[in-house]
Order: sequence, then structure tokens, then C-alpha cells
Amino acid sequence: MTSSRRLRTARTSLVGGIAAGSLLLLAGPAFAHVSVQPGTAEKGGYSTIAVKVPNEKDNASTVKVELSLDPKHPLASVMPQAVPGWEVKVEKTKLDKPLQMHGKTIEEAVSKVTWTGGKIEPGQFQQFPLSVGQLPTDADELVFKALQTYSDDDVVRWIDASTPGGHEAEHPAPVLKLVAKGSTGTTPAKTDDKADKDKAGKDSGAGTTAAEKSSGSDTTARVLGVVGIVVGVAGAVFGVVAGRRRSAA
Repeated sequence: MTSSRRLRTARTSLVGGIAAGSLLLLAGPAFAHVSVQPGTAEKGGYSTIAVKVPNEKDNASTVKVELSLDPKHPLASVMPQAVPGWEVKVEKTKLDKPLQMHGKTIEEAVSKVTWTGGKIEPGQFQQFPLSVGQLPTDADELVFKALQTYSDDDVVRWIDASTPGGHEAEHPAPVLKLVAKGSTGTTPAKTDDKADKDKAGKDSGAGTTAAEKSSGSDTTARVLGVVGIVVGVAGAVFGVVAGRRRSAA
């Protein structure tokens, strides 16, 4: 093999290594979906969850988020926490079968929550906390449906059902897994109305924890991407050096 051919081969390896590393670097944002954080809550209790909405576009901002609650399992109490820069609208629906909670008959329940007026810029995400309860005891999960509207009028519908053991849906619906008491490793929330209201106003820690976890996942993906680039470059350099040594010999 001539020196010029060895040099072309080394250059090809260098380009391939950089491309592979770049794919790893970009892999993190590509798998960011609208989700519910934390992903689990105790059956029969109250919980503060956060709807995490990442912006997956690099040329438009998210300007509207609509969350429809699971109609099969209506919740008697759904209270949003104020998010700076965003207006929230809560819609209720009359129940076919009224709910009983703390000796009271609940004839309507929240069916949809909409956030507007703010912006989620490219490369960023926003969390929208909700205090919810009383969670059902006869279900293993609550399935939500979310619509994400961008400033270019594109609407992404996060409503696809996930198949156990199958390929992940392209736009999976956010899911809150329900587990038996004590399974989450957290202290169960109080179930009276006052405690629920206090939780909605004060318990913003769940959103912060979810943000930290998400940030850690994104950082890991980026670190892997950088490692891929470094490995690719190192391999190409080794090829060039080895080629030159063989030519000299």
C-alpha cells in the first residue's frame, strides 16, 4: 500500500470516528419525551408529580402544553402549582359515577390542564407540577395524553400506547405507575383536604428532583458522545502513525 493510500485510509477512519462520536453526543436529546416525574406513586394516596416537557426542536419554542387525565380513573383533586411566566387553565367534566372522598360526594373531576403564555426555548425543558389524589387502588397505572404546541404551529401528540416487551412508541403517552404502599420508599402523604392544599403550594421538591435526574441523564449521554469522538480520533491517529512507521521501514 502506498503512502498516499495509507493517508487516505487514515483520514477516512478519522471522519468515521468523529461521525460515530457525534451520533452518541446527539443521542440524549433525541430520546427526550414528555413524561411524568417521578414515574411512580402509591395507590390510594396523594402525590405531587411534575409533567416534564422538553423542547426537541432547534428552531422553534414550545408555547402550549395540554394534559388530558386518564378518563378511566378520574381524580377528585388535581391542583396545579403556579409556574412563572405560564398561565394555567383547569377543565372539569361531570362524572357518570360520583366519587366519595372524606364524606363528600364529588360529581365532577378535572379532565384537562392547559398551560399557555410561556416559552420553552430550544435546548431547554420545563416542569409543570400537579398535586393529585386520591389515587386509585384498583389500577396499576394512570395514562395521560399530552399535546405539545410549538411556535411554528407544529403540534406533537404524545398519546401513543406503549406495548410491554415491544418497541417504544414514537410519541409515547406519559404514564404514572401505581404501586403498593411502602414500595416507593417515601413517606405516604396525608389524605385530608388541608394537607392536599398545603402539598400543592409547598411541595415543589419533586419537580426539582426530577430535573436533577434528567440533567444527569442528559450529561451522561453527552459524556458518552465526547468519549466516542475521542476514541475515533485516537484510532485515526494510531493508523496514521502506524502507516508512517511501515513506510519508513
